[in-house]
Amino acid sequence: MKRQLLQGALALVLAHALGLPAHAQSAPTTVLRVSAIPDEAPTELQRKFKPLGDYLQKATGLPVQFTPVTDYAAVVEGLATNKIDLAWLGGFTFVQAKKRTDGGAVPIVQRAEDAVFTSKFIVPASSTAKTLKDLKGATFAFGAPSSTSGSLMPRYFLMQDGINPERDFKTVAYSGAHDATVAFVASGRAEAGVLNASVWDKLVEQKNPNALKVRVLATTPTYFDYNWTVRPGLDPALTRKLTDAFLALDASNPDHKEILGLQRASRFIPTQASNYDGIEAAGKSAGLIK
Repeated sequence: MKRQLLQGALALVLAHALGLPAHAQSAPTTVLRVSAIPDEAPTELQRKFKPLGDYLQKATGLPVQFTPVTDYAAVVEGLATNKIDLAWLGGFTFVQAKKRTDGGAVPIVQRAEDAVFTSKFIVPASSTAKTLKDLKGATFAFGAPSSTSGSLMPRYFLMQDGINPERDFKTVAYSGAHDATVAFVASGRAEAGVLNASVWDKLVEQKNPNALKVRVLATTPTYFDYNWTVRPGLDPALTRKLTDAFLALDASNPDHKEILGLQRASRFIPTQASNYDGIEAAGKSAGLIK
């Protein structure tokens, strides 16, 4: 007991000397708490995660608890305050989490598709628009304000194409989620919008009624996007188990095929914080990051 107390005291002294934040001294993980940015409907996020959660539970030996949140900021705060262990983040949300945790939040894997991610600008099927410049004077819908693929990067590429959304569009709205953006345009609440390519492809494959009423006008250049990130101070051994579990997913394995399909992934690959430097630069250019 004395030895344990002495070890604990030494650990606290060392942490203080190194200037480690309180969340870096967290207790052992007994339940793997997982969340995701709410870029789709909560029921869809739960459906997509269930097989993956079961898989991660077997891989780590820990019960897995998925907690949906109402906005992007809640995921960032959850990682920073040790309430979430693992989170599915967009590139911009990761940049926010990295800054919020002083670099403590660590991205471990991304889908192979996330290295060449794109967004799709959509208009009603009957629209006469042929280029993005034809959208000047139109009502336009982004996704959530903190969405990489539904707001930040499309806005960045619009600006590069000489289009300032607040100046050149009649109105700018935020739908809150990618599938909601399609509904906005399909219903006439907006004359154009933008969403990520992965959700768009899924809606088309599912013959979503709203997707059938719109068409793609343009596609952005590629950029890095989504990743799975662990909180600061998560046990390195658990982080390694999680990383290895994602990397072991193989589409040729029938047990893994459903998981990868729901995640819209051909496979997972390692990632690193520097992959998102371009997104951070875009955020600064847009005045969203100081």
